[in-house]
Amino acid sequence: MRALLQRVTRAEVRVGDRVTGSIGRGLLVLLGVGHGDDVATADALAKRICELRIFEDEDGRTNRSLLDIGGEALVVSQFTLYADTRRGRRPGFTDAAAPDLAVGLWMRVAEGIEAQGVRIGLGEFGAEMAVELVNDGPFTIWLDTADR
Repeated sequence: MRALLQRVTRAEVRVGDRVTGSIGRGLLVLLGVGHGDDVATADALAKRICELRIFEDEDGRTNRSLLDIGGEALVVSQFTLYADTRRGRRPGFTDAAAPDLAVGLWMRVAEGIEAQGVRIGLGEFGAEMAVELVNDGPFTIWLDTADR
């Protein structure tokens, strides 16, 4: 799985005129699922997202996690995180999991984050979405479970 985490003061996702999810302070999680991903990978990633210390403490050091600050998470499916741009000018997406696998694991990560006490918002799987955010920092982290 691949996750792009953006520390935000607020974020919202819309499909057409309908807001599907919104959060205040916390993390926008853009999440891609690959072919070899499974439930164990999703569970480990949800825990890592919640425990990653990327929020500032009273001394300005990044010592606090999403759990520590009582933050929220907006979890948005994004298969384009698996874009292959090594050849030509058009990215290929064959490394992304098929939708039937991806939707279940995307929800598993979101539910895993929520199970740790974090309020979540969701995008809409497979939809054209407009994502609006205020990046706090800016602070953006790339997680790839294949790197572990």
